Amino acid sequence: MTDVMAKSEPEALEESLPAVQRGLPWWANQRFGLVVVITGLVVLFSTLRPSFLNVDLTLVPMQADLSVFVVVGLAQLSVLSLGHMNLAVGRMAALSAFAAGLTYDRLDAPLFVGLLVALVAGALVGAVAGLIITATGISSFVVTLALDFGLLGLVSLLYAGFTDGVAFSVHPAGMDTLRFDNMSDYCSGSVCGPPIPLVVPFALVAMLAVGILFRLSRVGREILMTGSSLRTARLSGIPVNRRILQAHALSGLLCGLAGWLLAMNNGAFSATLGEQFLLPSFLAPVLGGTLLAGGAVSVLGTVLGSTLTTVIQKGLNLLQFQFDQLQILIGGVLLIALSLDRVRHVIAERRGVRT
Repeated sequence: MTDVMAKSEPEALEESLPAVQRGLPWWANQRFGLVVVITGLVVLFSTLRPSFLNVDLTLVPMQADLSVFVVVGLAQLSVLSLGHMNLAVGRMAALSAFAAGLTYDRLDAPLFVGLLVALVAGALVGAVAGLIITATGISSFVVTLALDFGLLGLVSLLYAGFTDGVAFSVHPAGMDTLRFDNMSDYCSGSVCGPPIPLVVPFALVAMLAVGILFRLSRVGREILMTGSSLRTARLSGIPVNRRILQAHALSGLLCGLAGWLLAMNNGAFSATLGEQFLLPSFLAPVLGGTLLAGGAVSVLGTVLGSTLTTVIQKGLNLLQFQFDQLQILIGGVLLIALSLDRVRHVIAERRGVRT
């Protein structure tokens, strides 16, 4: 579940894909570079602030945050596979969280029912975006930007109408358990689980599902083929409009999951939920090797990219950097990471390797 590129299926697509002459040296592999940078930052932050390795203060909350940002990165990855983008990831998450909160508040529904409602709401909004793109031919940038502004107003109106503009105060059964407990709280005899928050398995399931989709399923391969070459995909008989709609629906579904997870972590369903999603949603997959032009994705790389940004934020917070300073330093570290990625691409071009 590392890199997934458009494969030669159906066979008519084989000649359109460049042959790999030689692989990259191990030190130029992008995932290896991210691991090195993450390891170096962990050593640096733990040296400057030993509390960085404190389980309850840092590691457990960081895992909870990471779970959300991994899912957000996968939501963006789903449309980047086409060479598209989703600028409405945060608003889709907010609308989905509102739908879940309303379900809990008005129907007193179990926890999993609200999750299903959030997933369906996100998938429907994503499908609408995909439908508009396929029906009009307008770029995903314009469609999702317009959708972002529309959802911003809609979410505000919905909260104003149903909660007088405040967050839902409802706490369904199991919400506090998901928010505060981790696996180490549950023991069988003398054996206890690891200090992993209970929200982490939701992100793991999302990772496995997306990885299997793009690596093993026909739908995933055809989405990648569409992103690699729209014209070739059409000539090969791939239903490209359907695949575009499905990729955007998947992105919306994952936004719904991210919004629900963030609401679980925060303990509230509010209109501002998801405002910080846009930048991390791009950084995680792009740093991890997913191509902006489409046709290749990396689930493992997305996880590593999310880990890098989360480690940076947590470490600088512990060093008591102000918000503006934090943004500048994060930008600098990410610029370095992207520069190293450019070096990798130059090496690949010289060797004739498809990256």
